[in-house]
Amino acid sequence: MDLDFTESDIQRYSRHILLKEVGATGQARLRAARVLIVGAGGLGSPLALYLAAAGVGTLGLVDHDALELSNLQRQVAHSTARIGMNKAESAAEALRALNPEVRLELHPRRMDAAAAMELIPRYDVVCDGTDNFPTRFLLGDACHLLGRPLVSAAVLRFEGQLSVFRAHEGAPHPCHRCLNPEMPPEGLVPTCAQAGVLGAVVGVMGTLQATEVLKLILGIGEGMSGRLLLWDALDMRFRIVKLRRDPACALCGERATIRDLSAHAGASPLVCAAP
Repeated sequence: MDLDFTESDIQRYSRHILLKEVGATGQARLRAARVLIVGAGGLGSPLALYLAAAGVGTLGLVDHDALELSNLQRQVAHSTARIGMNKAESAAEALRALNPEVRLELHPRRMDAAAAMELIPRYDVVCDGTDNFPTRFLLGDACHLLGRPLVSAAVLRFEGQLSVFRAHEGAPHPCHRCLNPEMPPEGLVPTCAQAGVLGAVVGVMGTLQATEVLKLILGIGEGMSGRLLLWDALDMRFRIVKLRRDPACALCGERATIRDLSAHAGASPLVCAAP
């Protein structure tokens, strides 16, 4: 592993290097890592900013949507001056200003089955920052079938949830379908555009996603695989529930029936890319 750091690198990442759990070796691991962020909106904004600040070497950003004024209440990687710009490209401007050493790979396209098959194998970790069930299920299935960990978060109104899915590594890790076997009927769960969301709640959940990504890359701490974090911001109450691998799961179970992404051929594109 390349431990050759410039004086500028040492200054930039000094607070990381001081941590015995990170050190120079851990910082080198971060520099060598490749992370794909699907959705450059409410969750993707703080997630991408903290990963770039941490020195993750390559960040891929997937988002086909254009920035709107209503996004700015929570999507903090963007600015009023960039309204109308593609979100991946807009976020890239903020990331380059924060840390010009990070390599950015922009994918201003819809995340469909073809994109998943093409992009996911290029990265070490995938992050779900989307806000619609078809794309969430697509990412969950694709990451399992392609052997990549998925760091997933979701937010609605004043509540958030977070987990990591690594079922491709085998038992006891569950997959996303162990938690949600099937998509809910259309219209049953309101979107943030319909029900609203407190902007700061999205920021907290995106930052927690970044924390889990860094832990995965560094191989430190207890990860969220097999656990689901639930946060009620109004009561400031965090709760963790255990997720178990389902032997009957259609994706990772003993008689799994989902073996490719053909079921997602018509998956919906990203709508607004993040809550």
